[in-house]
Amino acid sequence: MNSSSRRRRLTAAALTALTVATTATACGSGSAGTGTNAADDGTYTVWDPYPQFAKGSAWVKLLDACGSKAGVKVERTGFDTSDLANKTLLAAQQGNSPDVLVVDNPVVSTLAEAGVLTTTDDNQLDTSKVDPNLLAAGQSGGKTYGTPIGANTLALYYNKKVLEEAGVDIASVKDWTSLTAALAKVKAAGKKGITFSAIGTEEGTFQFLPWFWGAGAELTALDSAQAASALSLWKDWLKRGYAPNSVLNNTQTTSWQEFATGDYAFAENGTWQLANAEKAGFDYGVLPIPAADGGDAAAPTGGEFVTLPVQDDTGRYATSRKLAACLTSTQNLYDTDTTLSYVAPIGEVQDKQVAANPKLKPWVDAVKAAKGRTSDDLGTKYPRISEQLWKAVQSALSGSKSPKDALASAQAAVK
Repeated sequence: MNSSSRRRRLTAAALTALTVATTATACGSGSAGTGTNAADDGTYTVWDPYPQFAKGSAWVKLLDACGSKAGVKVERTGFDTSDLANKTLLAAQQGNSPDVLVVDNPVVSTLAEAGVLTTTDDNQLDTSKVDPNLLAAGQSGGKTYGTPIGANTLALYYNKKVLEEAGVDIASVKDWTSLTAALAKVKAAGKKGITFSAIGTEEGTFQFLPWFWGAGAELTALDSAQAASALSLWKDWLKRGYAPNSVLNNTQTTSWQEFATGDYAFAENGTWQLANAEKAGFDYGVLPIPAADGGDAAAPTGGEFVTLPVQDDTGRYATSRKLAACLTSTQNLYDTDTTLSYVAPIGEVQDKQVAANPKLKPWVDAVKAAKGRTSDDLGTKYPRISEQLWKAVQSALSGSKSPKDALASAQAAVK
C-alpha cells in the first residue's frame, strides 16, 4: 500500500477511532512521550497502553529481553489507552508507525479497516493455539490482525457473609430467576442486593452486554424481545430496590467502592479488581454471570492484541514477528498475564494459572465464554451501536422510556 492511499483511508477512520479507543478495561493511566521508527534497523519501536510500567518493571524487562533474543534494541513508549489509537493513526499518516503495537482489542478492527495493520496471513504470526472466541476480537472482514496478549472480562463478585445471613446458597444461583430470588432474600434480610455500572459511556455498555448477550440478543438487533428482557431485568431490580439508583452514574470504580463497603451481596466487575478484593476485609467469591436460562453468559472481553503495523520497509517484518512471537510465547504469556491480572488466551497457560492460583478458575470459565465487542464482523460499526445501547439503558433505568421503547429508539438511531 503506498503512503498516499493509506493517508486517504486514515482520514475517515480517524473519526471512528476517537470513540472506539475509549474502552472499559482497566489498564492504567498516565502520560508518555512519543516514539518513532529509528533509521537504524537495529532499533525497533514498540508502543503499548501500559504507561504505568516504568523502566525496570517486569514488562519493560520482557521487551528488552525479547529484543536481545531477536538481536535488536527495543525502543518502547507507553501511552494512555485512549491516546494510543490516535497517536497510531497520526503515525500511520506520516509513514512512521511503530514496528510492534500492543493495542486494546476493540481498536484493532478500526486500525485494520483504516489500513494500518498487517494481517497474520501477511506477517505469519502463529495464532493456532489461541482460543477462537478471544481471537475473534482481532478479526475483521475474514482476516486476523494480531494475537491477544491476555484477556479480562466481567463476572459477579459476591460477599459470602451477606449471602449466608440472608440464607442464600450461592450454588442455587444458576440463572436470572434464581439470582433475582437471591436478591429478594438479601433485601428482606436488611442488606443491599447488587451494584453495577450503567453510566452513559462505554463502561455502561460493557457492563450491560453480559445480560444482553445472556438473553440471546445480538448487537445487530437492539430492539429484539431478548434485548428488552435484559433491560427489563435491570429496570425491575431498580424498581424493587435490589440495585441502587446510583448505578446510573456509577463507573466500574465507584460501583466497586459500593461493594467494598461490605453491604452488598453482589457486584458486577472485572478481573482487574482481584487485588482490591483481597484487601476488602471480607470473604468473597466469584461467579460467572449467568445467562437468562442458565449456563454462563458471554461477557465482553477486555485486554490487548499484539499487532504489526504496516511499514514502507517490508524487510522489518521478520524481526517484528520475532518480537511479537517472543511476547506471546507460553512462558512469557504466563508471566505477563500474572502481572496484568489477565487470563491467558491459550488453554495450556490458563491451566498453569489456575494451578498456581485456584481463585482464577471462575475467571478462566468467564473468559472462555466471553465475546469480543467487535466480533460478528461489526468492526467500526460497534461504537455507534454501543452509544445507542448505553443511551437506551440510561433512558429505561431513569424512567424516561420503557425498555422496549428505549431500545426501539436505539435501533432506529443506529440505522
